Amino acid sequence: MFSSVLSATVAGVDCIPITIEADVSQGLPMFSMVGYLSARVKEAQERVRTALRNTGFAFPARRITVNLSPADIRKEGTGFDLPIAAALLCAFGYLEQEKIEKVCMAGELSLNGEVRGVKGILPLVDTAIKEGCRLCIIPKENLPETQYIHEIPILGIENLREFMDQAEKENWGAVRNPKRDWPQSCIEYEEDFADVLGQETARQAAVIAAAGFHNLLLIGTKGSGKTMIANRIPTLFPVLSREESMEISRIYSAAGLLTGNSPMLMRRPFRAPHHTISPTAMAGGGSVPIPGEITLAHRGILFLDELPEFRRAALEVLRQPLETHKICISRVNGTYEFPADFLLVGAMNPCPCGYYPDRNRCSCTQYQVEQYLGKLSGPLLDRFDLCTEVTDIPGEQLREKKQGKTSLQLRLEVCRVHEVQRQRYEGTDIRFNSALSGKETEQYCQVSREGKKLLNAAYEKMNLSLRAYHKILKTARTIADLDAKEIIEEEHIAEAVCYRALDKKYWR
Repeated sequence: MFSSVLSATVAGVDCIPITIEADVSQGLPMFSMVGYLSARVKEAQERVRTALRNTGFAFPARRITVNLSPADIRKEGTGFDLPIAAALLCAFGYLEQEKIEKVCMAGELSLNGEVRGVKGILPLVDTAIKEGCRLCIIPKENLPETQYIHEIPILGIENLREFMDQAEKENWGAVRNPKRDWPQSCIEYEEDFADVLGQETARQAAVIAAAGFHNLLLIGTKGSGKTMIANRIPTLFPVLSREESMEISRIYSAAGLLTGNSPMLMRRPFRAPHHTISPTAMAGGGSVPIPGEITLAHRGILFLDELPEFRRAALEVLRQPLETHKICISRVNGTYEFPADFLLVGAMNPCPCGYYPDRNRCSCTQYQVEQYLGKLSGPLLDRFDLCTEVTDIPGEQLREKKQGKTSLQLRLEVCRVHEVQRQRYEGTDIRFNSALSGKETEQYCQVSREGKKLLNAAYEKMNLSLRAYHKILKTARTIADLDAKEIIEEEHIAEAVCYRALDKKYWR
């Protein structure tokens, strides 16, 4: 007897539909599985056999063949256990074929028939919706991940016995989730920008970076507060929208990083990998490509502390994704595309001892300073929209402990600018000023006559690249938005140029 059921396999951060076919016929007793399977999928043969027997189902001495189609796509993971068991139960006559028609399912089986959670449930449910399925059956452990999905009925089960009991009910007894309002309340953070004493320029640069999603480089003496400022940048962003949260959660679901405590990501990702990270871990990949740090930071912040201590190869892989907002990884089995639209924040000392250019305290030779700063290539530096210096706080400010604006106050300014950008770019794929292309920069960045003169003078005297020229314009666009001005004035250009000129102090 023949039967089939639908499932899916994770490929990058998406899923590919997979049909599990089972055939039971007369012949020499054997159980074979085919279809370009990984070792973990082949092991499903023993898990399914034992789980069915321990649940009380007879396993006939017949010739049993299970095929996972299409056969030219490699199958990975343990999520095929449940659909294989369902196909076999149907082929054995315990379940009617019409019960599993247009039903997508996934889950790992334990030897006693319990259904365990698997990664990639959100991409799988998306695939089921696209394929026109009438129902999804998933492990109960993964059910919280789907709480905001109402387009399709979803059933969570704990074991095979419950699976068979639910099959007796109309449409498996599954119902659609009620359409829930997305929470709009701001997330509470332990960190607050009010904790940062002084550093007005760096604070303003952080606000500009958050408002326009501009890459930011913090450079200055050790212990001056660079890491402290970077750690507080997430507090400037508004709550994630439903679309953003679902997009990010799908990535984390495919990577297996969603837990019972956080089945949905409600705050923007903030990734801060250690400087020993490898290029593969940064970009993603492996024999079976998985998301790297730049993809896990999608729609969020990638913070690289002690920037020159990272391997040069790990830093250079950032160059292309910073421009295209995606990364393509090619393997023998296929090409995988991962999203990588992130805000890069870097922090670094200007020399090994951390005091350059203060020669009264810096003990490094000029060669050591140049070698240290030279670990960052020119093309990578060119991709930072803002570069600001973080210096030691004067003793008077430290004693006064005068607090600046809180994160909540700054967040209101950032939210206002985000709304301005949303209205300006409505009907396009652009979300933030930083994403403007060269042609779009000329269209949306209208500059006054005096501003154009200053910008052209800076371009000539500072020997800027065309990329740097456009980055100044885009940064000035955000500064003008913060100033509630539609036309970019001379002072906006001047401030943007200052954030590009600082690197000349260190990299000559």
